[in-house]
Order: sequence, then C-alpha cells, then structure tokens
Amino acid sequence: MTLWGGAFSQPTDDAVRRLNDSLRFDWRLYEVDITGSMAWAEALADAGVITAAERDALLGGLERVRAEFAAGQFVPAPTDEDIHTAVERRLGEIVGPVAGKLHTGRSRNDQVATDVLLWLLDAVPRLTDLMADLMAALLEKAVAHTGTLMPGTTHFQPAQPLTAAHWLLSHFWALARDSERLEHFAEAWRDKCPLGSGALAGTPYPIDRQRLAERLGFRAPAPNSLDAVADRDHVAEYLFAAALIGAHLSRLSEDLIVFANPAFGFVRLDERYSTGSSLMPQKRNPDPLELARGKAGRLVGHLAGLLTTLKGLPAGYNKDLQEDKEPLFDAHDTLITLLPPLTGLIGALTLVPERMRAALDEGMLATDLADYLVSRGVPFRQAHGLAGRAVRLAEQKGVSLSALTLDDYRTLSDAFGPDVAQVFDFDAAVARRAVFGGTGEVAGQIERARAWLSGRKPLS
Repeated sequence: MTLWGGAFSQPTDDAVRRLNDSLRFDWRLYEVDITGSMAWAEALADAGVITAAERDALLGGLERVRAEFAAGQFVPAPTDEDIHTAVERRLGEIVGPVAGKLHTGRSRNDQVATDVLLWLLDAVPRLTDLMADLMAALLEKAVAHTGTLMPGTTHFQPAQPLTAAHWLLSHFWALARDSERLEHFAEAWRDKCPLGSGALAGTPYPIDRQRLAERLGFRAPAPNSLDAVADRDHVAEYLFAAALIGAHLSRLSEDLIVFANPAFGFVRLDERYSTGSSLMPQKRNPDPLELARGKAGRLVGHLAGLLTTLKGLPAGYNKDLQEDKEPLFDAHDTLITLLPPLTGLIGALTLVPERMRAALDEGMLATDLADYLVSRGVPFRQAHGLAGRAVRLAEQKGVSLSALTLDDYRTLSDAFGPDVAQVFDFDAAVARRAVFGGTGEVAGQIERARAWLSGRKPLS
C-alpha cells in the first residue's frame, strides 16, 4: 500500500526508496501518530465527514494497531515508507476500506509536524526527571560539604577560597536553568497544534481546530497553515537546550576529571564509575566523564546541522525537513543514556577535604587584604594597589603574606595596623562572603535548591 502514486506510471527506484523512506527511524513515533489519528477521526465525525459508526471502526482499529506496536508484534511491510504509511496500511488490514477515509483532509505534512511536537511534549518530562536526579545527587553531596574549603579559580588560576558545597551547587543551578528552559519551551509549544493545516493551505472540511487541538493537549491551533507544516522551531529549541545541557555536563565532567587527577587529589571516583587500562595496571580512568565531555560536541553538532538545514528552505513543507528526526532522537537518547551514570558517579563520589584545604594559598586572600584597607578608610583602587605590592613583597622575601611583619606592611602604608594578621584566615574569608548567593551563604542556597527540587511541577 502506498499513500500516493495515482499519477505515476512507474514505481519509485529502489535507491530512491532507500534514501526517501524513514520508517527505520520514525518508528518510535507510532504512539503519537496513532494518538493524532484518533483525534483526527473524532474531528472528522464531529464535522459530519464520516459517520459515528465509521469513527468507531477507525478508533477500534487504531487501538489494535497501537497494541501490536506496544507488544512488539507489529510487522512492517516492504511498502511502508514511514510510520504514517505503516499505521494506515495495518489499519486497512484490520478494518477494511473505511481506513481510506481516515486521511480525508489531512496531509502527512501536518501529520508529521503534529507527531514530532507531541513526541517532544512527552520527551521533555522524561529528560527533566533524569536531570532532577542528577541535581539531587549534587545537592546531597553539597549538604555534606558545607564546611569543606577548596580553592576557587578564575582563568583556571587560584582566585579565592570557596566551600566545596558552593562549587557543587554552581553545577546544580546550571542544570536548573536547563530544566526551566525546557519547561518554558514545552509550555509555549502547546499554543501551536499543526493538525488541520493540511499540506499547506488548510483543510476544506469544517474541522473545529480549537477542539481538535484541545483533544491532543494543546491550548490552541497553529495560526498559519503554511508556517505550521514547515515549523521546526521546537526541534531547534530542543536541540539548543540539549546542546547547552551537554555543555554544562561537560563542564562538570572537566572539573571532576581535573580534580580526580592525583596531582590535585580533591576527589576520588568510585571504582564502579572508573575503568582501567589494558596495558597499565595502575590506571583509574574517568571514562564516563570523558564520554560526557565528548558527547557535548555531538549535541552541538546536531543543533548546527539542523539550523543549517532550515536556513535556506522556501515556504511550506520540503523533504529536507525529514532531517529533523534523526538528530532529535539521537540528542534525546544521548542525554537519556548519559544522565543516569553521571548521577550514580556523583552519588558515589568521595571528596578529600584535606587535599582541598592543603591547596589553599594565602595569595587567595589578597582581595581580603585590600578589603581590610577599605575598612580603614583607604579607597578600594588604592587598597588594591597596596595589596598587590604586599603580594610582590612576600614573593621577593620568599614568604607567605601572613609571614610579613607589621614593619613590612608599614613600609607599604601606615594604614596597616596590628590587626592585619586577622585577614589571613580562610574560614573567615569564606564567612565574610555571606551575601545572597555567596559562598558564605551556602546554607541558604541549599534551602533554595531543596525548594527548587520540591517545587517541580509535572509537565504532562
């Protein structure tokens, strides 16, 4: 069975069929394709295009097709170009000629646009749930390390002391933004149901598109039929969100790869989340983290590829748009596969507080030294310069900042007093940064993170 070809005198070349057919990858759309077809059958009956008996026959047949797919019993035929052809062909075998009425007023153009959008609306909560699991693991680890100090860096150079909890939560909040972005996209997508747009110009039958959209869980139909069949913004948005999730996971992974290196020794990976070397018995390789870092490039590539495909298309549906599904499905599968092992890795991760604290250097308190001078009335720009001169003097003497004598400091400025020694306390430096969101306010940040996780709302 084919859905077209009456005007053709020759069959499609086999090589073209292999290029054109998409069942090998759009198979996974069967659930949403059948859902959309059932809603369309209802809409046709409401419009008086088919009878109630015909509608019931179509609905019953489609349920049988759905059950065959779900049970793994569906057998494709050589003529099945895509999921739409496969479903309609099998429907005809079950209910007979009435199956030919299902496609009345509908095109595969608006059908596939609806399928992909419905699939995405189902996919987003599956992904955000897995992201929440990873975020919960980061939060749990942060709770255990609110008092663990570590070097914070900028430009990957020692900068200021932080709590390990603050570092862990920096990755939590990046993922929170990713999750919120997906949820916002998904809510916006519910305003634009493509079904009823036909091939490009709309359907000639009196379909109530608002009611049809609501049957499928949308708030409204797409406002322009020509745009609706060509719109793949939702795929691009999902791929952008996926690429950014990949980038955030890659940054977390890079931190852990570096910190797990014995030269740092800040963290130890559990053996279950490491691999060994076929040659070097001593090796503990962070393969899950390296794969996370590598897969970020794969996800970015999918986004770049789709945007390049979309940029030159004329108005309306074009077969180029078939290229949306493979990157979409692969991006989703990549993240669904990647997130659970990363969650397990974080849960089993061991932080090494003594190594983290040992890596702190008094040079990281140079800003605190400048702030000390500010508290004694010195303008910050002048205080910054004096603190820098103190750093240079300590380097010249080969000592730490705290080892400089009061006389040493007084050679730089009379603003230094006997209490300058109080500056050189890492715990106090952290505690001073108790502003909202600062490392000294990490207890409040933990409570906000808990509230964020507990306040998540289901999208479906």
